[in-house]
Amino acid sequence: MQSNIKQALIDWAHLTPEQVQTVDAMRKKRRLDFLHAAYKSGVVTDARYVEFLSQRLGIPAVDPSRMLIPETVLGLVARDLLEKYNAVPFFIKGKKLFLAISEPDDILAVDDIRFMTGLDPVVHVASPASIARCIAQIKDDDEPEDFGDIQDALSDMEGEGMEFDSGESEESDDTSTLEAATQAPVVKMVNLIIMDAIKKKASDIHIEPYEKNFRVRLRIDGILHETMRPPVRLKNAIISRLKIMAHLNIAERRIPQDGRIKVRTPGGKEMEFRVSILPTLFGEKVVMRLLDKSALKVDLSQLGFEEQSLLTLNKTVHKPYGMVLVTGPTGSGKTTTLYSVISELNDDGVNISTAEDPVEFSLPGVNQVLVNEDVGLTFAAALRSFLRQDPDIILVGEIRDFETAEIAIKAALTGHLVLSTLHTNDAPSTLTRLLNMGVDGFLVASSVNVIVAQRLVRKICPFCRRQIDPDSEMLSRLGMTSRDMAGATIYEPVGCSECNESGYKGRIGVYEVLEMTPEMQEFVLEGKTVLEIRELAMQQGMITLRESALNKLKHGITSVQEVMRVTV
Repeated sequence: MQSNIKQALIDWAHLTPEQVQTVDAMRKKRRLDFLHAAYKSGVVTDARYVEFLSQRLGIPAVDPSRMLIPETVLGLVARDLLEKYNAVPFFIKGKKLFLAISEPDDILAVDDIRFMTGLDPVVHVASPASIARCIAQIKDDDEPEDFGDIQDALSDMEGEGMEFDSGESEESDDTSTLEAATQAPVVKMVNLIIMDAIKKKASDIHIEPYEKNFRVRLRIDGILHETMRPPVRLKNAIISRLKIMAHLNIAERRIPQDGRIKVRTPGGKEMEFRVSILPTLFGEKVVMRLLDKSALKVDLSQLGFEEQSLLTLNKTVHKPYGMVLVTGPTGSGKTTTLYSVISELNDDGVNISTAEDPVEFSLPGVNQVLVNEDVGLTFAAALRSFLRQDPDIILVGEIRDFETAEIAIKAALTGHLVLSTLHTNDAPSTLTRLLNMGVDGFLVASSVNVIVAQRLVRKICPFCRRQIDPDSEMLSRLGMTSRDMAGATIYEPVGCSECNESGYKGRIGVYEVLEMTPEMQEFVLEGKTVLEIRELAMQQGMITLRESALNKLKHGITSVQEVMRVTV
């Protein structure tokens, strides 16, 4: 084969005997094949190298260094992997990845890139010098501070730098799946998914099998984004690998399973992943919740409370007894608010016990109990036990039923501060929700100190935001007038590399804080409606969720679209 290429190049390029001698000397010295020796010795130029391979292999030729390639495309493959294979991606169309490579017949390189990106490479030939110039333009400052390059991180994870607290399940007898799950390509793919989620500051990873495809989505700032489509044939191996890491049974595919994966990054940063496995029609779906202790904000002043709302909350949570209720949908930041209150109250002189399902983060100095209903350890059972443990402050993860509500309220009335959550739309409806659960009105009125309703809105990316003047239609949708928005700075999202083209970066809370005043107690005892309770709360100065969101809008923190999406 080598002699065929040698003769083909000699005939095609009309090389003289002297040139052939020069190439042969370079080939022996550097142990290269004839084509690369001709290129390295300068006998064959960049243009001639590309032209020869293009004609011989029937592949189009390109010069990527003269293209304006989006960073999102270049960033699909780690920089050192591009350098290793002398390749750069330059365009995406559907599921096709257009790839410039100096050795287009390197099947292993093309397969690796297909594997890493989940896209089908369309190969073009380019000169090594052109590719090198293109790679040199790739910025390094987009990588996370603690990890460096993704490929470095992958190497670290497989070696000593990244540590996974994992082990193979002894229950598994599915030998072929186990072997597939421990092969290097599958390990690399799983590690890449995890590192990509950490890099993009995702809160959840969704790994979803379907009949004809297999996709990975990341929840970033509350919104799901598809990031990868690994080959369908690898779905069982990838899911089994995650099961192994989470100490789950890889042979059991009929029932849901839950586990945890612990990770320590090369920078010493500890992270934990809560893993949930659910059997679906075409395989098992995996959802992983990223629990980053370093990202947990436990300072109430940093969460986004308006000054007046924060003063009300601080005043009520420092009372020696009573109930503090936080309400909102799943993923609205209730746990963070509760942990922030706990951290505010945590002191050597108080005994704090929590019942949670699940325990999101471990808090120093706090006795945390993981609820397990399968063995009878319900919220109600944990609460009863807490009352025999001489508590000062009790946190109940969620009031789900009358029994839990009754015990929590009695604890609040007997000298304990009780913190908990409910699933209601706003603060006023929380009071009627407790009444509808069967709790007597006088118990609700005398036990509740404060109710916090909350949502999370995405913050506009400061690097690409664009200032706008709201028109009458926009103001009408917001229920505002031009006078209400006087002096406000309104921005709309644009999208850039800093925010993954979403236009948003990070989230902040919007809050509604209802204090149980004597007048409010009277309203509850009289059985007033939600609308009447809301009207009184607003008269007493309660900032509603919509007003809190509009304050963020006026200060250029969020957008009109986010206000409309999150509040009514």
